Amino acid sequence: MMDFLLPTGIFLKFPVSRKDTIKTIKKMVWRNASSEPLFGELGNPDAYVFTCINQTAEREELEDESRRISDVRPFISMLRLVAREGDRVEKLTNTQISLLIGKGLHEFEAQKNHEVDEFRAKMRTFCEDKALERQRLSWQQWMEYSFPCDLEPRSSLPESVKSKGTKKIFINIKFEACDESFMLQQDPQDIPLVLMKNALKKKAMVFRSQQQEPQDYTLQINGRWEFIYGKHPLCQFKGSMCSQVSKSRSSSRPPPLPLKKQNTSSLWSINEPFHIHLVQGNRVNADEGMKLVVQAGLFHGSELLCKVVTSSEVTVCSEPLWDQRLEFDINVADLPRMSRLCFALYAVIEKAKKPRGTKKKSKKADCPIAWVNTMVFDYKDQLKTGEFLLSTWPSVPDDKSDLLNPMGTVEKNPNVDSTAGLLIRFPNIRPHPLYYPPLNKISDMERNGEMIIATKEEHIKLREVMDNKNHTEFFEDEKELLWRLRAEVRERYPENLSKLLLISKWNKREEVMQMLSLLRKWPDLPAIHALELLDYSFPDPAVRSFTIRCLRKLSDDELLQYLLQLVQVLKYESYLDCDLTTFLLERALSNNRIGHFLFWHLRSEMHVASVSLRFGLILEAYCRGNIYHIKSLTKQNEALCKMKALSDFVKSGSQKMTAEDLKLCIRQESYLEAMSGLLSPLNPSILLSEICADRCRFMDSKMKPLWLMYKNQWAQGDMVGIIFKNGDDLRQDMLTLQMIQLMENLWKREGLDLRMIPYGCLSTGSKMGLIEVVKNSDTIANIQRNNSNSAATAAFNKDALLNWLKSKNPEDKLDQAIEEFTLSCAGYCVATYVLGIGDRHNDNIMIRETGQLFHIDFGHFLGNFKRKLGINRERVPFILTYDFVHVIQQGRTNNSEKFERFREYCEHAYKILCRNGTLFVNLFAMMKAAGLPELSSFKDIQYLKDSLALGKSEEEALKSFKVKFNEALRESWKTKVNWMMHSLAKDNRP
Repeated sequence: MMDFLLPTGIFLKFPVSRKDTIKTIKKMVWRNASSEPLFGELGNPDAYVFTCINQTAEREELEDESRRISDVRPFISMLRLVAREGDRVEKLTNTQISLLIGKGLHEFEAQKNHEVDEFRAKMRTFCEDKALERQRLSWQQWMEYSFPCDLEPRSSLPESVKSKGTKKIFINIKFEACDESFMLQQDPQDIPLVLMKNALKKKAMVFRSQQQEPQDYTLQINGRWEFIYGKHPLCQFKGSMCSQVSKSRSSSRPPPLPLKKQNTSSLWSINEPFHIHLVQGNRVNADEGMKLVVQAGLFHGSELLCKVVTSSEVTVCSEPLWDQRLEFDINVADLPRMSRLCFALYAVIEKAKKPRGTKKKSKKADCPIAWVNTMVFDYKDQLKTGEFLLSTWPSVPDDKSDLLNPMGTVEKNPNVDSTAGLLIRFPNIRPHPLYYPPLNKISDMERNGEMIIATKEEHIKLREVMDNKNHTEFFEDEKELLWRLRAEVRERYPENLSKLLLISKWNKREEVMQMLSLLRKWPDLPAIHALELLDYSFPDPAVRSFTIRCLRKLSDDELLQYLLQLVQVLKYESYLDCDLTTFLLERALSNNRIGHFLFWHLRSEMHVASVSLRFGLILEAYCRGNIYHIKSLTKQNEALCKMKALSDFVKSGSQKMTAEDLKLCIRQESYLEAMSGLLSPLNPSILLSEICADRCRFMDSKMKPLWLMYKNQWAQGDMVGIIFKNGDDLRQDMLTLQMIQLMENLWKREGLDLRMIPYGCLSTGSKMGLIEVVKNSDTIANIQRNNSNSAATAAFNKDALLNWLKSKNPEDKLDQAIEEFTLSCAGYCVATYVLGIGDRHNDNIMIRETGQLFHIDFGHFLGNFKRKLGINRERVPFILTYDFVHVIQQGRTNNSEKFERFREYCEHAYKILCRNGTLFVNLFAMMKAAGLPELSSFKDIQYLKDSLALGKSEEEALKSFKVKFNEALRESWKTKVNWMMHSLAKDNRP
């Protein structure tokens, strides 16, 4: 039963179905109101909109009338009908964006923040201009945007093949949706480009000739790289096309706020110490008898610009008063543009007194309470003045050296009512505003190291420092040498820009001017080297602008490969408007696949208070630049909400849940409708057309993941499977699988295909996400148990794997299956060793029926191996058991030739990764911002540097790997014991 309040003063009450849409309910209201007084005053239904109080106790206008009342979920069963005001299209778009990103756009407006307002206005203009550009694309260009080719990485053709004049290859292309096909005859080297252009051009002609809207289709390319990839298809991609819809630009956009810089003087003319005024705190919660202290430090990235300043001690109370000047040992003129002021609030506790007879005084211990950071300059380059109330973040470190958190956000804690606050005041150093000099005002320095002539010994020393990839800390003499020969570094070792930036003295304006002047002439770096410069240690805007200029060389495929890291380093940006944000939006609005994953990487962290504002604003801008994508993403979001509801139902059931209960729930109309007919968040090229309730189940593990199966409309009888996890943080799995995918790409570019399976994995929210089901596969544990009489002996049955492969691959297929096993086993041996993946037991190593071995569940990496009772349970570098060797040797113990070939695969793969070691280290370093428990500092990356032998020659690295390989083989019996204990523990689990 619902109540309806009409603008005529009439009250209606009647029942509605939970599946009724708002549009249907409005028709019912008009029908019921027709017999009531003053009905003639209502007018046209389109002139009215329902409002309700939603679950967050806010008034919400229900502009999107396609929503069901069960999705709206009003706080009370009452809807109010009011006259519609304003631009309906604009309000509907705002509602759709708010629901999609999980944050009301009114919250941005409520900030009353000039930086937020200007950023929204600028990004809206930028993104809507991109949308208009896209509407002017030709059919071919639009299809390249909507369905970018996902081509297999490949090595260049051997010179011997090129010189022989390879014959042209015939490729048949068939469009299943419209029964059109055509043949291409091309040189092998030109296939990818010609395929894309001709195929898309042909598809556009088909649509035009039929005069119909684009529809769901599959583009299957049946090309073969016979001499490179054997029987593996060149590429294939799927998509669901939608027609373009023109969108009028809103005239209600607020104009950008004017920037005024009048009556100013140069910051570099102020040669007096920088200081602030610490006024007081509020809502401070600490035990009585303590003393409260504030510590303040000035940082540029990770570099402390001067000594930390500590306030006086005051007695604990809710609103402690300091009213104290904090002066820093640095002149205003020497403040770098990205100076960050970091505060730590802590309590001092008197420790227990020493026994009598000791002369030492009692020591004090520091109990961290909170921290907060703020920029010294605002987003307009102006030195801040006036009072600021900083709402803090709760502290987690327990050691005084870590009280300050320069790597943390400069955003204030939005939970202002439940967190401590610090009131500070920036002084008015001059009666008019002070601005940091713009880059174009910084003239080139004449003496920038060009005229310095280095000695032979200095050249040798410089080369040593430059060649050492593991060199991140420098002695004073090395710093002096690098700075003196900075022009030499630019000319001969430009990829080592990061080392020069690290040793620069950012608290000396003369050196800053020289460094920025040098940077203006620095040659562009390869993108993989430029990635390192996005770390929080390099915050200067000129450096970041240079970095983005280098990253523009990334292809779309490469950008997708690094997108996870690029989203994470957004957290290091000090202001909303930055080159990285603009770059990501620009590329996302030029390639639908990039846009899809940018959306989900941002959306998955909207629950994180420190980034919800920044990520929400970027999501809003993306949606405004791609209105057509909102519908598809909303459908995915609705499906995920239903999956979470199912998961909660399974996990919280008071009685014993069964698979039949789950299937019964899925068969409900609202669930079937919401969970069918969507593009997979894991891969937008895959359409999850119809969920098969009879094939769905929940898995027997702690978090009860849902195993969901969908029909594949392109292959009769085939299924597409996804696993929905609720309660596990999938970000570490996502990172590990990304690294395995990158390894596979690097190997394939070198002509080495190790048949890896980097299955899809995507975090979609707080401890929630999706995992791709790898069909026709089983765990080593299940295979061993099914071929043994007891769990105690299963792990030692060396014939189980080979017998299973024989049963799945009869006769001539067995050799190919063993080859697939050999290649994939080599790949995962190297990958798990390099990444230091732990918790490896026979339940998280699987095999496909075709022979491919692969690993799952990456809860521990970078050498964080599982321990029990203080004992390391995993004492081998990687998993290489004798039953694996038994398969590789085809069941013959004297077949050493096969095993030596396997060893060569491992060594070749390892050498390729070592040559690209810096890339892996840079990508892991960029992920420090993600807050993963096992990856929070540079110390955690040391394992990776060691495993990739950074700083060593290729011969030294290979020698070390051979030792690890022999150790893994020699100690494999320990792995079997560990597997046996795991199987016994699992069988005995209640």
